[in-house]
Amino acid sequence: MSVLIETTTDDFIFYPESDGKPMAENTKQFEWIVTIKEGLNAMLPNDFVAGDLLWYPVKGNPKISQAPDAMVAIGRPKGHRGSYKQWAEENIAPQVVFEILSPGNTVPEMLRKFSFYNLYGVEEYYVYDPDDNLFWAWVRQEGNLQEILNVTNWTSPRLGVRFELTNEKLEIYRPDGEKFLTYEELDRIAKTTQAELARTQTQLVTTQTQLETTQSELEKERLEKERLKQKLKELGIE
Repeated sequence: MSVLIETTTDDFIFYPESDGKPMAENTKQFEWIVTIKEGLNAMLPNDFVAGDLLWYPVKGNPKISQAPDAMVAIGRPKGHRGSYKQWAEENIAPQVVFEILSPGNTVPEMLRKFSFYNLYGVEEYYVYDPDDNLFWAWVRQEGNLQEILNVTNWTSPRLGVRFELTNEKLEIYRPDGEKFLTYEELDRIAKTTQAELARTQTQLVTTQTQLETTQSELEKERLEKERLKQKLKELGIE
């Protein structure tokens, strides 16, 4: 008996999982990508967050793709993916994308990225230049991404995160007021917390030892009183 297996043209199309480009050109850019991606991932426990993942918006055309430094697809579950094929994700386009500039980024390249995000439905687009400490934001209004001219303390409509551009760097705050921290800052906090726990444990052990010593001394005193009481009783003294 023969079995007919239904196939489509798309079954034979190869969608690469890498664009052949490095995730970051330098350690500063990499640190920012990881900080934003991991900060968003922790903040959004039920939504898909990715870094440097190829996004294919059009089924059947693998030449149309982009790999944002970080992206958020609200309404899509977490989980490992080799790429983000929009048609396999209930046709939900990433709503928020981030790009971290590096010295190798060119104006034509960034214009192409902007056109891609504008064309394929991104709602919010953020670009940060850590070298010159410059920050840009675009939000979709009336069908197109429109630049936000005043980004001082700008809050993302979709995510609720607040961007504060200080004289030194960009700071990102969650809706609960907690700041996105770098791996170095998280590691420092973890080590400080671990040291504080160790000190607390030492203090508890010391306190417990002191209590045991006190209890032992009280018990000795009680036994001595009982012994004297018994001695007096033997001598007929109440």
